[in-house]
Amino acid sequence: MLVIRKEQIEILEGEMMKSFEDEMVEHLAEFSPALFKVIKDEQMREVVRFGIKRSDEEYGFTFRGPIRLYLELMLLFGSHFDSDPQYPWAIQILKTDAVQMDRAEQLHAKTLDYQEKVSGPDGVNTRKALEQLSFMTREPRQLFTGDFDTGIRQEMKRVFPQKASYIGEDSLTGLIREGRVVSEKYEFPTVRGRALMVVLMFAFGHGCSNDLLYPWISRTLTDERIIEPAAREERLEKKATTWLEHVLSNPRE
Repeated sequence: MLVIRKEQIEILEGEMMKSFEDEMVEHLAEFSPALFKVIKDEQMREVVRFGIKRSDEEYGFTFRGPIRLYLELMLLFGSHFDSDPQYPWAIQILKTDAVQMDRAEQLHAKTLDYQEKVSGPDGVNTRKALEQLSFMTREPRQLFTGDFDTGIRQEMKRVFPQKASYIGEDSLTGLIREGRVVSEKYEFPTVRGRALMVVLMFAFGHGCSNDLLYPWISRTLTDERIIEPAAREERLEKKATTWLEHVLSNPRE
């Protein structure tokens, strides 16, 4: 009679998880080639591990399809999309009592609606927004004067009008509030720096300051070698410029 010891079961489970991670890394590389080109295999694997764990522990996603969808949404909206004021529909769906396959179908339907109305065919609107953001980081000018909230709201509508219209004023207000908190935490001294932080959150998700998909942001914000807030602000802008140039150099995305 074949007897499988506990140690053997753990090895088999580990092998299965490694195989699933490999499959998801490969899938996400095809799903978002421009992003994968920048962060590469090992960083994407960390993203996959984070997403698998969170989707299971927080939302009970254990089937292959729902987990894969959750990972795709992380790439589309940021790793912390489930708490992002820009996407309140996500947490509303995730927290319902419906079984995981039904919730996944609802998330998929809402994402398709978003992509149609915001991203545009082949993501053309998203690409234009990234181009506008790239121009913003390279253009040495004062973004706006007067009331910060009003000015940055107008800037977001200019950079990505389709998204600003879709998510609505309440979501923009919540995002600006969070951006101000992060900017104050790192003592950004200029309107330009504070505006950059908000727009990065608008583009990459409200949790971009601590997102495995965008490690250059968190590393810049927490780099102990940078003493002066003004220098940190300037470094973040340069890093954003470089990252956007790399992503936009890929004609597929």
